[in-house]
Amino acid sequence: MSWVLGVDSGGSGVRFALGSTAAGGTDRTGGPPGPGGVTTVATTTSAEPVRTGPRGLDPADLLARLLPAVDTLLARAEAAGAAGAERRAGAGNRGGAGSAGGPVVLDAVAIGAAGMATLGAALRAELPGALEHALGVRRLALAADAVTAYAGALGQRPGAVVAAGTGMIALGTDLTGWRRADGWGHLLGDCGGGAWIGRAGLEAAMRAYDGRPGGSPALLSRMEVVFGPAPELPGLLYPRSDRPAVLASFAPEVAALSGDDPVSAGILAAAAARIAESAAAACPPEGPCEVALTGGLFKLGDPLLVPVRAELADRLPHATTVPAATGPLGGALLVAAALATGSLTLPRDPGLLNVPTEQDR
Repeated sequence: MSWVLGVDSGGSGVRFALGSTAAGGTDRTGGPPGPGGVTTVATTTSAEPVRTGPRGLDPADLLARLLPAVDTLLARAEAAGAAGAERRAGAGNRGGAGSAGGPVVLDAVAIGAAGMATLGAALRAELPGALEHALGVRRLALAADAVTAYAGALGQRPGAVVAAGTGMIALGTDLTGWRRADGWGHLLGDCGGGAWIGRAGLEAAMRAYDGRPGGSPALLSRMEVVFGPAPELPGLLYPRSDRPAVLASFAPEVAALSGDDPVSAGILAAAAARIAESAAAACPPEGPCEVALTGGLFKLGDPLLVPVRAELADRLPHATTVPAATGPLGGALLVAAALATGSLTLPRDPGLLNVPTEQDR
């Protein structure tokens, strides 16, 4: 049995999961294995997103969340009966009791982070040594959150995944290389994502306040309920370091109004077109393509899903839309489990899926 840690770091915080693999398909929790043969044993969350500084994503901030999370997860595993002996603490081996009464030693860690491709240089430089020192872990995968979303949705088979939450990225592979579309952040892209929809809704509200064409009185009314008087919105929004998440928080309001407000419906239709454009760019050019939709944005339901499916059918008639098996956190566990068992076949890429320990061999 291998014990593995999956991490999903995004605009809404950081999620951690402890998982195990076991011969026979189950572990001592008695739960069924998930995708990739890994069973989730315990999870925990840090509500704040990882800080971003001049060097990109801050490795010290992520590590400060990760180490206490490991302690919490192992304690919960023990309480659930997954590990019953007293935990052994100390640098180089944070752990509890394993299936044979010895210490739980993490065999592999996979970290999926929003911004890894463009802002992850410091993480790639510092985390391998820090995690080996603190946890005794030498098998480490550092992945863009789109890769862990892909792994959670489709496992290790060819296809394309649209991962949409605060941002939006499409990622596809034929297992020889990756095809990426968008994911460039709320200022340069993430077209059709939560921040994109929320910003468009707030713009329509401000247009209505000004009396300009394209405004929506319904969105203006809702914006004032959520944020207060319209003239105060810039002062509330612009100084925020979590501006994309704040913008995305208005996306459900747009969806809720879309049945009766044509401006809101038009925003969602435009978002669906942008999402389908990215999916078409990411699909492998040869052969059939499975497309999975994953991420919190699709919890908006039919107001977004209906136009997205229509756009996909129009732009990708050869593709099949399939449900995602699990989300990015489950995908991070799957990558960690595959790394621990030597079965990771997803393409390596310096910015998308980096396995530092392989480079040391």
